[in-house]
Amino acid sequence: MTYKHLFGPVPSRRLGVSLGIDLVPYKTCTLNCVYCECGRTTNLTVDRKEYVPLAEILAELDDYLKKSPELDYITFSGSGEPTLHTGVGEIIRFLKEGYPSYRVAVLTNGTLFYDKGIREEVKNADLIIPSLDAASEEAFGMVNRPHGSLSIDVIIKGLAELRKEFSGDIWLEVFIVPGMNDSDAELQLLKKAIGEIRPDRVQVNTLDRPGTESWVMPAKKAELDRIALLLSGEVIANFESRKRAKSFSKDIEEDIISTLGRRPCTAKDLSAILGLHLNEVNKYLQTLLESGGVYSEEEARGTFFRLK
Repeated sequence: MTYKHLFGPVPSRRLGVSLGIDLVPYKTCTLNCVYCECGRTTNLTVDRKEYVPLAEILAELDDYLKKSPELDYITFSGSGEPTLHTGVGEIIRFLKEGYPSYRVAVLTNGTLFYDKGIREEVKNADLIIPSLDAASEEAFGMVNRPHGSLSIDVIIKGLAELRKEFSGDIWLEVFIVPGMNDSDAELQLLKKAIGEIRPDRVQVNTLDRPGTESWVMPAKKAELDRIALLLSGEVIANFESRKRAKSFSKDIEEDIISTLGRRPCTAKDLSAILGLHLNEVNKYLQTLLESGGVYSEEEARGTFFRLK
């Protein structure tokens, strides 16, 4: 079977061997974050619907999982916000009833948990990793560029309600964009919000590959350490290389190097040429950026990657 909605397994530093499920078309999201590795949001929306056929997703999962692959997680992620798909709850039920040995993770921007129905849909997942990059409307608007109907106060309350109702783990990710959400005042507001949400972990992150806007720069390690200490969190930007993940494929890395050896490409170019999901391509590009094997340059059509 050819998989249209599954990708990977990808080498995830947090989740190990992670099979991805992409539930929405590129790039459908409630936010248009300045740092997003998938690029600018082209469908900024809060409308929930069956963006891709539920039956196709279940058939792909059944075909893949009946072979009993070795996985650490099955992960809702991809090129947009997964909770926009109305079938999230049905997919989780399918996995838990048919393949209960696999852990299920939901990577989400956390914007829709003010809706009790959505909180109910994800209640049987094992792990939820929501984002919270700001606790003021000003910083929220600058960093995340949300759909006009969203309010950061309502989002924080939704995450707090999720914590009360969800028995699994919640790892809250805070993405630092220097000059936008790292002021003392903003960090104190984030600390207060985190106290209300009470996640199991707080994970502080920053840019490790080109984002949507070329002017976004990574925070320095010392600053991340300071922020993590203030927020009682950990710096996930310092995790070991993805090359140590069991799912890391040397063949995929070599295919990317070979393609870039012929001509410079964007991540989307590589995705189309190699038949890989954009998220998967981005993770391998990051290992090559870390090792110095490639470098990136901004051009009119986007960020191009070249061999050194």
